[in-house]
Amino acid sequence: MRRLSAALLLAALLLTACSRAPQLHQREAYVFGTRVEVSVWGETAEKSQQALAAVLAEFDRLHRMLHAWQPSELTALNEAIARGERDIAVSGELTFILKDAADIAARSGELFNPAIGRLVALWGFHAEEFKPQLPDAAAVEAVVKAAPRMSDLSFAGDRITSRNRAVQLDLGGYAKGYALDRAAALLRGQGVRNALINIGGNVMALGDKGGAPWRVGIQHPRAAAPLATLELRDGEAIGTSGDYQRYFELDGKRYCHLLDPRSGRPATGTQAVTVLIAPRPGAPQGYFLRAAGTLSDAASKPLFVVGSAEWRGLARRLGVEQALLIDAAGAMQVTAALRQRLTLLAKDVPVADLP
Repeated sequence: MRRLSAALLLAALLLTACSRAPQLHQREAYVFGTRVEVSVWGETAEKSQQALAAVLAEFDRLHRMLHAWQPSELTALNEAIARGERDIAVSGELTFILKDAADIAARSGELFNPAIGRLVALWGFHAEEFKPQLPDAAAVEAVVKAAPRMSDLSFAGDRITSRNRAVQLDLGGYAKGYALDRAAALLRGQGVRNALINIGGNVMALGDKGGAPWRVGIQHPRAAAPLATLELRDGEAIGTSGDYQRYFELDGKRYCHLLDPRSGRPATGTQAVTVLIAPRPGAPQGYFLRAAGTLSDAASKPLFVVGSAEWRGLARRLGVEQALLIDAAGAMQVTAALRQRLTLLAKDVPVADLP
């Protein structure tokens, strides 16, 4: 069963502004397996549409380059790794992406692990619709025993070798954040100062909306309503990982797409994690911990997997200070830095404030 619900919702104010404010221009598309929406404020219709078209074209390019199971540069690399080839030539951009993902993986203790694409496929998440069936236990155990990880990759210029043929790369926990950063760079390059980019709940803000901050909502993991809202500042990005986005149910149990590489099974101790990442002025685009979009996507995954007892320490190691976690019982833990910015809407969620 699949519930197509973005982890973050644009506030109703943004939607109503569409009809009242001619300065707001929007485009929507379906890419990366989700709905994307890009909004530009305060530019002419012609300039806005040119910029929006460039962003959607870039999303389509990245989708085709990084797709995990349809023919792409990434699947070609996976096939070469599986054959045991060495010194596999890839594009400079894919080299950068994989080095960056490997850096995040190392900092996360390999709980962020894009090398476990075989596990993702075994659980049925390399598909648009998910069948309610469990994978072969022996096949899962074989992948866990092979222990594919990003540190199995070695780089020599734009050539890659894997020491482990079980590595199968799946950048589903990275690509949307990288696309946010690419979209922001494109918009700024075309002189757009105020925009909101939403890729299935991974959101980045540029500037503001007519002098007012962009406001977004954080999805309640067990209700069709926002858990909270907050205002995004220029260059900030927010991302959520939840067990309600890509999952199936079997015999009353929920199995989500967020897999624990240690067990090979879906993580179960968490309902949702949201992280808010601020930009670091003057940092090069795409640099680890400097590009807000990329980290907002990648960091939420290992925090979800590690669960409520250990997530705060891991968040610090990843450089994440603004975050919240909803545990399996539906209770929220939230850092002080994020708590002071939230407007909580849900009345059924107990809240524990953290340093």
